[in-house]
Amino acid sequence: MRSWLTMTALVAGKDLRIEGRSREVLYTMGFLAVLLVLVFSFAFIGGQEVSIGANGIAGILWVAVLFSGTVALSRTFDRERASEAIRSLLLSPAPRSAIYAGKLMATAAIMFLVQALLLPLLAVLFSAAIGAHLAWLALLLFLGTLGFCAVGVIFSAALLRSRSRDALLGALLYPIVVPVLLAASRGTAYLLDPSAPSLDPALFWTRFLAALDVIFVVIGLWAFEPVASGE
Repeated sequence: MRSWLTMTALVAGKDLRIEGRSREVLYTMGFLAVLLVLVFSFAFIGGQEVSIGANGIAGILWVAVLFSGTVALSRTFDRERASEAIRSLLLSPAPRSAIYAGKLMATAAIMFLVQALLLPLLAVLFSAAIGAHLAWLALLLFLGTLGFCAVGVIFSAALLRSRSRDALLGALLYPIVVPVLLAASRGTAYLLDPSAPSLDPALFWTRFLAALDVIFVVIGLWAFEPVASGE
């Protein structure tokens, strides 16, 4: 187990160091996410003081996470594709499951940074009550991102050789992650609603999201072996 965790940390650290030098994915994701939030703010508010409610704010947040996260997933194995570096990675002593877990951790970490930028922006533009249940909201963002990336890393590896992988990734990924986005957005809406009589529904959606994450991560650890073998 210690060796597996070490290999996972090495793979994740490699990707994060490369991204830390180039910041290519981070800047692209951040620009797209901020642009989406600004477009929604212009469309719904239009210069007037209009409240769109907690459901609308939660929907905007997770739409931005969905589309900006797809950019990160499309680049998960893109660097390894150049000069056939993917062969070297697969021939390394790291287990295939550790490679999957490392890629999952690195992609999720980049998405967390973008989400940290989105939350203050939503608070300013839509007067969202971000600070009311900030720790719980951070947990929901973590669980939602984890489930999204758990599925996305598998499809990103499967489409590594495809010329239309950017278009196919969204078409294959979005139907699978609908339960994750539904649970995350519903739980977020209850946390952002100051008039909610109880947070029990948010607790239900959090537990449901955690169960989905366990299922998707376990399936991902199992499925990455045959997917990677095809490379």
